[in-house]
Amino acid sequence: MTINEILQSESLRREQFPVTAHRIFLAHAGVAPLPKVAVDAMNEFCARGSMHAQENAWSNGQMFAARDISARLLGCASDEISLLGPTALGLSVVANGIPWRPGDEVVYYPDDYPANVYPWTHLASRGVIPVPLRPEYPGVITMDTIEAALRPRTRLVTLATCNFLSGFRVDVDNVGYELRKRGILFCLDAIQTLGAFPISVQHVDFLSADSHKWMLGPAAAGILYVRRELQDTLRPSLLGSWNVHSPQFVAQPDIRFETGGRRYEPGMLNLPGTVGMAASLKLLLDIGIDAIGKRILELREVLLRRLEPLGFHQYLEAFDRGDAANGTNRSGIVSVAHETQDLKRLARELEANGVTVSCRENRAGQVFLRFSPHFYNIEAELDRTVELLCRGL
Repeated sequence: MTINEILQSESLRREQFPVTAHRIFLAHAGVAPLPKVAVDAMNEFCARGSMHAQENAWSNGQMFAARDISARLLGCASDEISLLGPTALGLSVVANGIPWRPGDEVVYYPDDYPANVYPWTHLASRGVIPVPLRPEYPGVITMDTIEAALRPRTRLVTLATCNFLSGFRVDVDNVGYELRKRGILFCLDAIQTLGAFPISVQHVDFLSADSHKWMLGPAAAGILYVRRELQDTLRPSLLGSWNVHSPQFVAQPDIRFETGGRRYEPGMLNLPGTVGMAASLKLLLDIGIDAIGKRILELREVLLRRLEPLGFHQYLEAFDRGDAANGTNRSGIVSVAHETQDLKRLARELEANGVTVSCRENRAGQVFLRFSPHFYNIEAELDRTVELLCRGL
C-alpha cells in the first residue's frame, strides 16, 4: 500500500485503520488505535498460543524479526536493539546502568514528559548533579541552548526528540554530532517522532520508545537502543534468567551477561505486544517514513489554516513567526490555546461527537487542545473537526 492508495480509497482506509469507521482520531501523540495489521498479527499469536505454548518456534522467529525491523527503523544493527517497553523502562535502564561518579552532571529538560525527567533527577541520590535546560521558548531545544548548560563534568545529555506539548522537533543529527565531538553521551526519548519522521542513531548512544503512539503499536511494547560500543559499559540494572547466563536454567555463582540486545532483557518478553509492534513497523516502513513525515506536516498546515481564523493560537506561535523558526523542527503535534474558550469543555464536546483530541496543561496551568493527526487522516476529518469547534465557540 501507498499513502495515495489509502487516501483515495475510503473502503481501504477503513479496512486497514478500523478506527476511521467509528471516529476521527487526532490524538496519536497520546495512545493510538491499532491498525489492522497489528490486530491480525496479535490474533495469530493468540490463536497459535491457544494450541501450543505461547513461546514456540513461530513466536521466537517473530522476536528475531522484531529486532531486525526495529534496527531498520533506526539504521542500526539488530544486536543493538532490546525489546523493552514502556519508554520509561528503557530510560531507567540507561540512567541506572551508567557507572556514574559523584559530581557527574546530566543535562535534561524539566518540562519534558516525566518519563524523561524522573530517571535523571533521581540520580541526585547517587551524587549525580541534574542540570536543567532553560530554553528561550518552551520545548525549543537547540545546540545553543545545550551549549549554555555544558560544563567540564557533563557526562550525558538526555532529550526528547520532540516536545510532547510544544511539538518542537530536535535536530538530533546536529546535536548528537556536537556532543560526540565533546565526548558527552547522548540519550533520546524518541516516542513522539519514531514512526512519524526519519531518525538516525549515527550520533546517538541510547534511545528508548514505546510503540503506542506514532508507531501505531500496542502499549508496553517498545524499543531500547544501546550503541554496541557502550554495551560493556552500560551495566544491566534488571537481572533474570534471560540476560544472565544460566545454562539449563540453573543459577550460577557468578554473573555473566548475555551479549547484544538480550543483555537488557531480564525475562520473558512481551510476546503478543512485540508481535503487534513488528507488524505495525513493517507497515510504516513499507509505506515509507519519509512519505509519512511529509504527509503529517501537510496535515499540520491544513489544520493550522483552519484553526487560526477561529481565534486559536499555537503554543509556539511567537517562535514560529520568528527568524529562528525552521520547518524541519515542526512535528505532528499542534497545541493551541484560546483566549476566551473553555478548552476542556471543547475537548469533551468533540469526544461526544466522535472526534478524539488531547487536552494538556503546561507548568503554569494553561490549558491547550493538542491535535496530532497521522498520515491516514484526511482533510475531510479536519474540516469536520473545525465545524464542530465552530458550533462550540
